[in-house]
Amino acid sequence: MTEKFRSGAGRLCLDFVRTLRYRGTPSETEELPDAPAWGAWIDQFGPFPAPVRPETAEDARAVREAIHELLTTSVRPSTRQRLNRTAALPVPAPSLTPSGELRWQAADPASAMLAWLARDALELVTSPEFAKVRRCEGARCGALFLDTSRPGTRRWCSMGVCGNQAKKSTYRAKAGTAGPGRTLR
Repeated sequence: MTEKFRSGAGRLCLDFVRTLRYRGTPSETEELPDAPAWGAWIDQFGPFPAPVRPETAEDARAVREAIHELLTTSVRPSTRQRLNRTAALPVPAPSLTPSGELRWQAADPASAMLAWLARDALELVTSPEFAKVRRCEGARCGALFLDTSRPGTRRWCSMGVCGNQAKKSTYRAKAGTAGPGRTLR
């Protein structure tokens, strides 16, 4: 399976929030526009494939926005209530098959995945890790990520994309100011 959605933010709820790509910029892109996209996200990140109903994509986007609000601003009572209600839903349950393989099951996989995401967000904001949540400094990005670097100074969600773009821009700006016949070290 090829990965369609970005990962690597450090927590599942942070990867989920990134499904509104380039949030707050003119390039903002919705990666969960419909049920098939939400199902594909669950397939990529969840413990099981999930057939989903069309209305669950709308629920997913609403929970995503509630998680984003929880992580970035003062939380309204309605947001807190939505996340508490969602977190209270049944989560996927593990079971062992006769061959010794671990399988995850849920009566409603889409709701179970939302419960898992809401629980992850609630656990994050009440843990010491919350102080390590950063916003990417990429010019067009703004994604949230968990800074687990030893010095705690990570600036970009991805060194391969946002970090590389920032370094190229800095290099080009320096090269442009070097003037003719001068080189930069």
